[in-house]
Amino acid sequence: MELSGQKVLVIGMGKTGLAVSSFLGAKGASVRVADEKTSSLWGDEYLKLDLQPWMSIRPYDVSALDGVDFVVPSPGIPPHNEILTSAQEKGIPLLSEIELAYRFIKVPIIAVTGTNGKTTTTTLLGEMLSRAGKRVFVGGNIGTPLIQYAGTMQTDDFVVAEISSFQLQWIETFRPHAAILLNITRDHVNYHGSFDEYRRMKVRIFSNQRSTDLAILNEDDTEQKGLAASLQARVEHFSSSVKLKRGIFIEDGHLVYVMPDGSAERYPLDMIRLPGLHNVENVMAAILAARFCGCSPASLFETVSGFRGLSHRIEFAGEKNSVKFYDDSKGTNVDAVVRALQTFSEPVILLMGGRDKDGGFETLRPLLHEKVRGVVLFGEARERIEALIGDTAPTEKKQTMQEAVEHAYRTARPGDVVLLSPGCASFDEFANYKERGDAFKRVVGNL
Repeated sequence: MELSGQKVLVIGMGKTGLAVSSFLGAKGASVRVADEKTSSLWGDEYLKLDLQPWMSIRPYDVSALDGVDFVVPSPGIPPHNEILTSAQEKGIPLLSEIELAYRFIKVPIIAVTGTNGKTTTTTLLGEMLSRAGKRVFVGGNIGTPLIQYAGTMQTDDFVVAEISSFQLQWIETFRPHAAILLNITRDHVNYHGSFDEYRRMKVRIFSNQRSTDLAILNEDDTEQKGLAASLQARVEHFSSSVKLKRGIFIEDGHLVYVMPDGSAERYPLDMIRLPGLHNVENVMAAILAARFCGCSPASLFETVSGFRGLSHRIEFAGEKNSVKFYDDSKGTNVDAVVRALQTFSEPVILLMGGRDKDGGFETLRPLLHEKVRGVVLFGEARERIEALIGDTAPTEKKQTMQEAVEHAYRTARPGDVVLLSPGCASFDEFANYKERGDAFKRVVGNL
């Protein structure tokens, strides 16, 4: 793809937009940037680009499209944005950051998507490959954007990338050598417009694969039923509930991987130190991808045995007077709340709230009745969540997360678990889920 002399509009001056702009400028493009925020809020990285002759700021409206060859929207820009819909009407190509990056990345890409578990699986898979002696870059929706890697020497054996539905919105040729779809549950409906459209975006991760590539599917996910028949890639399944003729499943305290040639490998289930059945599924998916990439069973066992998980993902945050606190701030949708609750056998006081993403909280009722001794709701979404869960469990409402934690502690009994699993975005009170989780830990530490 020749970029020299191209006029490109980059929309959104966050981390991705700034990385895209820098890459395009280095390739000789004339870069126009637009953001609804003023340039004083674009961060320190912008200051390095501000004086570049190839960069100019345009108004955040359709006039920014005049004369451009293509548009690169940042992942947070929804498809119904006026500038994007106008570009489509004018026939101006829209390319996502990962699509642009893919056209310059020569290293095989292992892509991981799904509503939940992406970050854990991506991180674990990166460690599996590294321990097996592979040179690996881990990034995408976590850490370093792919476009930043595209501008390097690319000396790695593999790229492992977490990929979101937002990033898949504007792909054309993006083709991962192996792609994992962990699960599809209701999320980001406010962004995509409908659950069907959200599902369609997730499945796009396989759209350009060929017979020499690998597609990894969740046998237990009803939203993936029948998907394998429509794919060009070789398909492998994982299941935590049924025995498979081919793929990886649970049997007699082991993960059993029946390979394409019919032979089988066995991995002890107790090598997994992460809590919850969902993490067993994440490990199974990672094993399938790692074996495809040439990792040995012994190295996979060593990696999984030493893997302790990620911050803000059902992370133990402390114990006070025999009450345990867990930080699941990364649980920003209803399915994540389900997975977190299923992890515990103890009575749970559940903290939920934040900025709503049109979550189906009513589906939590049976699990709340079974698992939860009390619910404390906080933030913008507290009224809506209360209306949807009804009187399934004793419920209190607080304005801030700190107030919710303090109330939960006052009402907790010895042996209870206080679980922050918000089911919502953090943006009403915090910049992101990490900031929310760190604040939760500070509050717990100060109780």
